[in-house]
Amino acid sequence: MVRRGRGQAASRVRGARRAEVRLPVLEPWRGGGLEPDGDYDGLEFGEADLGGQDGGGARFMDCALTACALDETRLRRARILDSRVSAPRGVGTDLADATLRDVEILDARLGGTRLHGAALERVLVRGGKLDFVNLRGARLRDVVFDSCVLVEPDFGGADLERVEFLDCALRGVDFSGATLKDVDLRGAAELEIERGVERLAGAVISPGQLVELAPVLAGALGIRVEGEQGAGE
Repeated sequence: MVRRGRGQAASRVRGARRAEVRLPVLEPWRGGGLEPDGDYDGLEFGEADLGGQDGGGARFMDCALTACALDETRLRRARILDSRVSAPRGVGTDLADATLRDVEILDARLGGTRLHGAALERVLVRGGKLDFVNLRGARLRDVVFDSCVLVEPDFGGADLERVEFLDCALRGVDFSGATLKDVDLRGAAELEIERGVERLAGAVISPGQLVELAPVLAGALGIRVEGEQGAGE
């Protein structure tokens, strides 16, 4: 495990383009439940209980979801565009194959979120804690994880390009089969890779992180590390 402060990206690493969410004046959502393939434009979802509802295939454009409950909410193939999601909470939210573009996710408390096959572009995840998020086969472009805790995130088979981790705790990460390009891990406050350390080509880490990851790298490469020959004889 590596602990360090916020890092600065080197010039040779292309930094992520940041999400720029500028919301218009919003109308309050009047409730009534989400609808599959629904169209939600310019709405404020304030402290709404969306648990168990089905918004699969829906489009959220210029929306704010604030302190909403998302337990087992079905948003498969949904499109969330130019929107801000603040203080969401819930377990088992289904966002598989969804599209998130120009989205801010702030102070989330989510567990077991399903984002496999999703497309994330210009997304900021700041603060909060995400447990066991499933990003297998997802496509991440210009994504920033800032000051959040990720417990056993699964990036298996995912495609990450221009992704930054700043002051984050990454615990038990799975990069198995992932493709990384311009991924900056140097700012991670904690970095613990459970699987897929051999997939770090295309990422940049700090010298201290390299030292800490050396045993895992050696194991992945089949290198035996022993004392000098004859030592202690």
